[in-house]
Amino acid sequence: MSRELTLVGLSHHTAPVEVRERMAEAAADAGLFLRRVVADCDVEEAVLLSTCNRIEVVTCSRAGHDPGRTLTRLMLELAGLPAHDGDEVLFTKHGREAVRHVFRVASSLDSMVVGEPQILGQMKQQFEVSAALNVVGPVLVRVFHKSFSVAKRVRTETGIAARTVSVAATAVDLASRIFESLDGRVVMLLGAGDTGETAARHFIAANVGQIMVANRTFETAVELAHELSATALPLERFRQYLPMADLVVGSAGGGQLLDAEDVGHVLRERRGKPMFFIDLAVPRNFDAAINQLDGAYLYDIDDLAAVVEDNLGERRREAVRAETIVESEVEQFWQWFEKLGVVPTIVELREYADSIRRREVDKTLSKMQDLSEEDRERIHQMTKAIVNKLLHHPTTVLKGEGSPTEESRLLTAVRRLFGLGDGA
Repeated sequence: MSRELTLVGLSHHTAPVEVRERMAEAAADAGLFLRRVVADCDVEEAVLLSTCNRIEVVTCSRAGHDPGRTLTRLMLELAGLPAHDGDEVLFTKHGREAVRHVFRVASSLDSMVVGEPQILGQMKQQFEVSAALNVVGPVLVRVFHKSFSVAKRVRTETGIAARTVSVAATAVDLASRIFESLDGRVVMLLGAGDTGETAARHFIAANVGQIMVANRTFETAVELAHELSATALPLERFRQYLPMADLVVGSAGGGQLLDAEDVGHVLRERRGKPMFFIDLAVPRNFDAAINQLDGAYLYDIDDLAAVVEDNLGERRREAVRAETIVESEVEQFWQWFEKLGVVPTIVELREYADSIRRREVDKTLSKMQDLSEEDRERIHQMTKAIVNKLLHHPTTVLKGEGSPTEESRLLTAVRRLFGLGDGA
């Protein structure tokens, strides 16, 4: 094998957020970071992957060189972390395991939320950054481009990303099942905290028509309404605008704001047009009896959490299928990677044999001055044929489909027998 693949990094699996933040700060200048990696760790290629949940460096180096310890020490040094933290927060993967890890990350099998789509875009962007710095060569180009195609295959052939797995996104998904379309629908947000804001932003992404924000502190409602291009309402006046709302999101403190009787009046005023209620507050903003009314659909935080858990379970089942795809792709890549050591050895062997042939033929022909140029060329062609026939079988064996152990043993034997390179 002519190259070594090594990956060193940390992620949400191994390091708390404060450590990830320090490492991300150290890697913020990708150019400076990667130049230090290439220089200090004596590697030929390097790619940096830095997100909020992981900072990893993938390297390719010459055969027999393991940059793992040096890279670990460098990353800790750049982040200002004690050396003993390396064993606790940083992991190292070599060879096939490094390739498998890159494929799994691209396919979102190693993400905090399995199946989330953002990681692939981040990987593509950061690979391009590394490539623009001229620290990426043919091996890592192949690794990362293959990881992108593996991720596409996983998304095409499995349902790993088919089910939403956040409470806010699940609420939007359920609402879209009740209404033929969310286009143009009116959303009322009760409470201007982070939870309600997150839900509102998901509804905006689903192309709802208008959002109203009601809050006890009117100034806070005005601030959020400005961010969302929405309309601000005082909380005490929200009922008079309720008939306009198709979807009502409750995230206000203070307990119940609507009971079944209130909603019954609103439904009659809406002449039976359905309403969707999402209760994200604890204690709850909406009376549970609202769900018994015709045309009213109420989900509280526990209902949504149960749907999320079901969807997560489905993603986990699909992830098993995805792992099978990744494994088959790793095997295909590894077959290509293991042949990287074969081709240079075959070329070197043929050049070695041909150099001996030319030297011996030239020595013989120098003593045969009476030969014509045509005869001299015939001797050259004959000796070339002899060398080709002698090397045909060894070349075929080296190109064969033997096990990695057998192939490595053959390469070592050939290089030692013929004194190629350093004989290793």
